[in-house]
Amino acid sequence: MYKFDRAKYDERMKWFRHDRFGMFIHWGLYAIPARGEWVRSTEEIPEEEYIPFFNEFNPVDFDAKEWARLAKKAGMKYAVLTAKHHDGFCLFDSKLTDWKSTNTPFGRDIVREFLDAFRAEGIRVGLYYSLLDWHHPDYPAYGDRQHPMRNNPAYKDKPYNFDNYLDYMHGQIRELCTNYGKLDMMWFDFSYDNLTGEAWRGSELVRMVRSLQPDIILDNRLEVSGSGFGSIATDEPLEYSGDYVSPEQIIPQTGFKDSQGRDICWEACITMNDNWGYCAKDKNFKPAEMIIKKLVECVSKNGNMLLNVGPDAKGNIPDESVEILEKIGAWMKKNSESIYGCGGCDLPKPENGRITRNGKTLYYHIMENSIGGIPLQGISRDQVESIRLVCDGTEIKPLENWIVENYPDVVFVEASKTVHLPDSIDTVIAVRTK
Repeated sequence: MYKFDRAKYDERMKWFRHDRFGMFIHWGLYAIPARGEWVRSTEEIPEEEYIPFFNEFNPVDFDAKEWARLAKKAGMKYAVLTAKHHDGFCLFDSKLTDWKSTNTPFGRDIVREFLDAFRAEGIRVGLYYSLLDWHHPDYPAYGDRQHPMRNNPAYKDKPYNFDNYLDYMHGQIRELCTNYGKLDMMWFDFSYDNLTGEAWRGSELVRMVRSLQPDIILDNRLEVSGSGFGSIATDEPLEYSGDYVSPEQIIPQTGFKDSQGRDICWEACITMNDNWGYCAKDKNFKPAEMIIKKLVECVSKNGNMLLNVGPDAKGNIPDESVEILEKIGAWMKKNSESIYGCGGCDLPKPENGRITRNGKTLYYHIMENSIGGIPLQGISRDQVESIRLVCDGTEIKPLENWIVENYPDVVFVEASKTVHLPDSIDTVIAVRTK
């Protein structure tokens, strides 16, 4: 009988709660049509029309070391690659299928190169594995809400044996957990309709994964979709509940708490534009300034951000994404202490930004300047041990003048002698409390 072990859970989640910022990489055959990773489903493309992309796949510019250096420069502490997406195409040398990167003109095990390169940069590694599989003959097709052939009458009476598919799925996950060294994360995607939990033989699967990778962290999508919480929000999570909630394309209004009022780990997975996989015409990229502020928002609510890149058919991360990551990295280089190891605090959100906390240090993220001094609300002068500008360590003293004397319960500071903040995106002030 399974019994949730909270002490073991808290121990394996330590690095996740500390690192806060990761890279998601969606890459596969869908980079060639360049209309997003769901292209086969949205356009209901038959298998015979999708196979030519397999025969063409040859990303000559792919360099996992370059990807890893970019992630490290951006301040990302972990990374997750799509080992297999919904189209069933594998970026690893699975012995259970021929539908894999090593059988394409490219001929290389992309998962292995990814893992080696990112580990070499000191970045923790995870693999995404789709529970869906539009290539496998025993995955339900006709009438399934997601499958490309859901409306094709030729598939209406086609027999399939779902247990055969589950054996295949479990076998591939065993390969990933056995053949590639220590994995820090496994990112399953996703449950829907009647395909949830034990429909995937979820308890058996998780038991196998944890036996092979005892310290691995799992998301919650064996039990729910990206919009659900699952039993991780209860006092007794199920064996396949996963370790954290995974909101997609949204940052929740508040952090999550379980039935006992304890904070729940969560991670917002976010695209830079509007697609996960490469989409040549999608130029709706979020500015770096926005992403930085949203990362801070996640941390202030005890959450993480997993920020996606979608490399193109040749293996290049788009120029727009590179530029965004470099700008994020420039800010992180000066201010990462207010992200790593930090979480939320009990103080209300200030009008001019956010607050993150690490132990006795409060980090006031000032995103809007004030007239008459910046209020550090929620603390009094007798609580303050020191105040420093995070970007360069400059000492800041509380203001003492007639302008602020009517507000004795608020600490006011001046971060600049001009109307401009030292950092126009987010100026971070560290307040060490007694």
